[in-house]
Amino acid sequence: MKTSLMLAVLAAALASSVAWADAGHSHGDTKAFGEPGDPKKPSRTVEVVMKETDDGKMLFEPISITANRGEQVHFVLKNQGQIDHEFMLATRADNDKHAIAMRKNPDMEHDEPNGRRVGPGKSDEITWKFSKSGEFNFACLIPGHREAGMDGTVAVK
Repeated sequence: MKTSLMLAVLAAALASSVAWADAGHSHGDTKAFGEPGDPKKPSRTVEVVMKETDDGKMLFEPISITANRGEQVHFVLKNQGQIDHEFMLATRADNDKHAIAMRKNPDMEHDEPNGRRVGPGKSDEITWKFSKSGEFNFACLIPGHREAGMDGTVAVK
């Protein structure tokens, strides 16, 4: 009986993960805007604070960043808020698609080369090499957070 119950649970988990993949969850094509950088050789460090305000807004400080093509930026992500936040760096189109997947799976956690979920009072780091010029997006894709103000840009020249 235990074996059949375990197989049923495994089958349900597999079916759910297949449905989740079919739902369009994707971290996007990171090559479209860069690649993981070498944390030992950043061009510079940018501290990004994530927090909520008393009036219900959620924000990143800073909300916009500029970089040069080829530059490696070491992002230090600090959650000074009371709830989880995330930093997902991608093209705007990829973050828009990812936001839809997050609405279906709001507890999805990230530890990707281009994104992290950071708990309250915690910090994390990402080093990213911007190999393409253009305007890119960083956002907190936990449902409701982007809409409350956690939506920023990186302009790469």
